[in-house]
Amino acid sequence: MPISTAIKKTKRVVPEDGAARPALLLAWYDRHRRKLPWRPLSGGRADPYRVWLSEIMLQQTGVKTVGPYFEKFLARWPDVDALGRATLDDVLRMWAGLGYYSRARNLHACAVAVRRDHGGAFPDTEEGLRALPGIGPYTAAAIAAIAFDRRTMPVDGNIERVVSRLFAVEEPLPKAKPLIQQLATTLLDAGDEKARAGDEKARAGDSAQALMDLGSSICTPKKPACALCPLNDDCVSRARGDQATFPRKAAKKTGALRRGAAFVVTRGDELLVRTRPEKGLLGGMTEVPGSDWLAAQDDKAALKQAPTLRGAARWHRKAGIVTHVFTHFPLELAVYTATVPARARPPEGMRWVPIATLRDEALPNVMRKVIAHGLGQ
Repeated sequence: MPISTAIKKTKRVVPEDGAARPALLLAWYDRHRRKLPWRPLSGGRADPYRVWLSEIMLQQTGVKTVGPYFEKFLARWPDVDALGRATLDDVLRMWAGLGYYSRARNLHACAVAVRRDHGGAFPDTEEGLRALPGIGPYTAAAIAAIAFDRRTMPVDGNIERVVSRLFAVEEPLPKAKPLIQQLATTLLDAGDEKARAGDEKARAGDSAQALMDLGSSICTPKKPACALCPLNDDCVSRARGDQATFPRKAAKKTGALRRGAAFVVTRGDELLVRTRPEKGLLGGMTEVPGSDWLAAQDDKAALKQAPTLRGAARWHRKAGIVTHVFTHFPLELAVYTATVPARARPPEGMRWVPIATLRDEALPNVMRKVIAHGLGQ
């Protein structure tokens, strides 16, 4: 549906030019903006490094979870030059537990590229940002708008919800994304024109963050607080009384359940681990040895893939299973344990690490679950 058609369908309750909406939105934002560690105080200038770091971390992850990780990264690597000089292994270790580990690899690659190719300064255009590793259309738009006040609208899940309700976008996601992008752009402050006239600075970044905050605090997925919304008089779905049903979403396809085995091997107070291949799921992360993860795999087939251990007692299966849900499939792992003598050497490609220092390893959440289950912690 073209934007003109969408606006025509809402003209009973929405002014056709929508000129008042950006100003109403910014006035609300100036009073109610969230305090976030990567966001400067009102009137301050955003730091491109902080904006980029937060946007990468916030992909598929909530603000409450990201906050402590952001602070840890900033304390360890205060700017992109410092992060670009770090090793990938150090970055993965610091990222451990945050999930979606390809983000950590892209984060490191991007920092290296900015340091090497751009003198430690991020490009200030969407095109320049998109040329960097791990920065797609949304992230480029977010950094360009928030850090450099480029007049562009990044559309995240919060903004999708606000816009789909405001205009009552009937088309389901993800097919509706292009239309929602067009409609969201109409909510941008006319900052470029004002800046050229010398009246005031552009506020494209504030417009985007205002919509994000509105979706987070007012236009929430369940029980939106419409009475507090600065745009409630213009909201088509509110006028119809069906705002909680937006955005429309196509049914999700769930991948088949995969099954496997994980082998927790101890040598005194040490644990046997290995590093996953750099490419692929959980690339470069630390794990205990395990079987392939396959649909319909039975326990016998998985157990046959156990590592060969000299002097080991027989494998003991722990009661229960470890479950984990990845983006595209759920996983069930049977956990087996064994102990080896003090002088036992690790199989090729594996190593012993002190159990007391596991917190320093780049262990994904699924492996933390496995180890805790295997060690009875």
